[in-house]
Amino acid sequence: MKIFTYPSEAGEERVNEIIQRGLGFSDDDYKNVCAYIDDVRNRGDKAVVEYTNKFDSNIVTEENLQVTHQEFEQAEKEVGSTFLQALERAVDQLKIFHEKQKRNSWIDTPRDGVMVGQLVRPVDAAGIYAPGAKGGKTPLVSSVLMGAIPAKVAGVESITLMTPPMEDGTINPNMLVAAKKVGIDKVFKAGSAWAIAALAYGTKKIPKVDVIVGPGNLYVTLAKKIVSGVVGIDMIAGPSEILIIADKDANPQFLAADLLSQAEHDVMASAILLTDSETLANETSKALIGQLKVLPRKDIAEKSINDFGSIMVVPDIATAIALSNRLAPEHLELVVKEPFEYIGRIKNAGAIFVGPYTPEPVGDYIAGPNHVLPTAGTARFSSSLSVDNFIKKTSLINYSQSAFEKEAQDIIALADIEGLAAHANSIKVRMS
Repeated sequence: MKIFTYPSEAGEERVNEIIQRGLGFSDDDYKNVCAYIDDVRNRGDKAVVEYTNKFDSNIVTEENLQVTHQEFEQAEKEVGSTFLQALERAVDQLKIFHEKQKRNSWIDTPRDGVMVGQLVRPVDAAGIYAPGAKGGKTPLVSSVLMGAIPAKVAGVESITLMTPPMEDGTINPNMLVAAKKVGIDKVFKAGSAWAIAALAYGTKKIPKVDVIVGPGNLYVTLAKKIVSGVVGIDMIAGPSEILIIADKDANPQFLAADLLSQAEHDVMASAILLTDSETLANETSKALIGQLKVLPRKDIAEKSINDFGSIMVVPDIATAIALSNRLAPEHLELVVKEPFEYIGRIKNAGAIFVGPYTPEPVGDYIAGPNHVLPTAGTARFSSSLSVDNFIKKTSLINYSQSAFEKEAQDIIALADIEGLAAHANSIKVRMS
C-alpha cells in the first residue's frame, strides 16, 4: 500500500484523487436507466418481469413475481440456528437504537392568542431495496434490517421489499426470514432500475411507495436519483470508504484488516490510514499485503487499495483530524490512546468507531446505529438513514382575532415589499 508524507505535494495529489473519484455515470447509463423507468411506467409488471427474466431468472412470471406465504414458510425451514441467533441480536439492538430517534408532535403558545406547532406523522408506504449479490447467493440481509427497522419504528404501515431472485426464481431464504422478522409486508422478485421504477410509480402488483431506501449498483443509484422528487429517497450513495486515525500504540494487523474490510466492497472504494507513526505505517502496509493474499475478493480489494487507498504519515493527530474533516469519510475509526479526547474535534463523518475493538463491521451488522451512511464527502451536510427519513412534519398555526390584528400591519408591510398585493389584501379584508 502506498505510503505518503502529509502534507506534501504527492500527498495532496492523492487526496484530490480520492475526493474526485465520486459517483460517475455515462450518458449511456443515464439513457438506459431512463428507458427502463419509462418502460415500467408504461407496461408495469410485464416490463418488470421481462427485465427480470433477461438479467436474473427466466422462471419469474407475473403470477409468481410476489413471494408467497408458502415461500416464507419454506425459508424458515432452511435457515440455520446460528443465523437466527445473530438475526435476533441484530434486530433487537437496531430497534433499541432507532427508538431513540422518534420525534413527537408538539404545540406551543408563544404569544397571546397564537398557537403554533408541528405534527409528526409517518409516510404511508416505504420501499426497501436489497441487493441479492452473486445471483442471490450472498444476500445483503443487513440492508433489509437497516431499511425496514427505522421505517417500522417511525410507524410506516406498508413496507415493500424489492430484491433480485436467484436463477431458480426464488429469494435466498435468509433474506426472507429477515424480512419477516422485521415485519415487511410484501417481497417482490425484481432488482436494478426496474425495481426502483416499480416502487416509484406502482404497478398492478407492486404498490407505489412514498420513500425508497437501500443500496445498490450504479443503475439502482441512478434510478433513485431520477425518481427523487416523485418519491423521497435516502441518499445518492457513492463507493464505500473508511478512514482510520491511529497512533503508535495501534495494532497494525487490526488496521490492515479494517482497511481491507472496505476495500473488498468495490474497486472504487477508498481505504485510508492517517498516522503520526512511520513505524506503524510500514507495519500496517506489510500486514495488509499478507492479509490480502488470502481474501476471496482479493482482485477487487487490491485494485481499490492501489487506485484509492493510501497510508499517510502526518506530523500529529491534529493534522490527521483536519484532513479527516476535509474528506468527511463515511466510516471513521479513531484508534488512538485517548480517543474520547478527540471526538469533539470531528466535524464531518458518517459514523465514528471509537477504540481498537470497534471495527467498522460491528456497525455494519449489529451495534445499533444505521449503516446507510453518507459517502463521497457528503457527511459535510447529510446524515445516516434514520427514522427521520420515514416521517413528515406538518406545521400547525392558529391565531385569535386580537392576535391577528396585533400583527396585521407587519404582515401587510412585508407583503407590500414583495409586491404581493393579494397577500396584503388577504390581511386587509379581515381588519376591523
